[in-house]
Amino acid sequence: CSPAGACFSAHLANASYDAARDACGRRGGGLAWVSGESELRLLLDLLAEAAVPTLFWVGLKRNTSTCTHTGDPLRGFTWEGAGGGAHRQEVPAALGRWVKEPMRSCLTVRCAGLHLASGPESSPSWGWKE
Repeated sequence: CSPAGACFSAHLANASYDAARDACGRRGGGLAWVSGESELRLLLDLLAEAAVPTLFWVGLKRNTSTCTHTGDPLRGFTWEGAGGGAHRQEVPAALGRWVKEPMRSCLTVRCAGLHLASGPESSPSWGWKE
């Protein structure tokens, strides 16, 4: 947990976005939100300890009626909150790193995860992935 109160835990089960969200809810939490670089660093450090280059679900979701916004760091995705609500937040440009640009659409619900891979000198390489 960070001094600001953000707490994260990693669960390495192979599950869908909805199953991961539901499992977090049963434990009294939710999928991770990352509102700043300090929270991102905390999350990346936790996931680096897992030493498994893969995709981790976070609470990034784009609803059916929301279009892809290429100028927005999160490309129109928002942080899904407890109870299924989505919360709009100002997101620092530094958090706008995508492994691959998300599909341009306004018609389907899409979710995104945090893709983590080993980088040079044990530095984790990361990006959002739809």
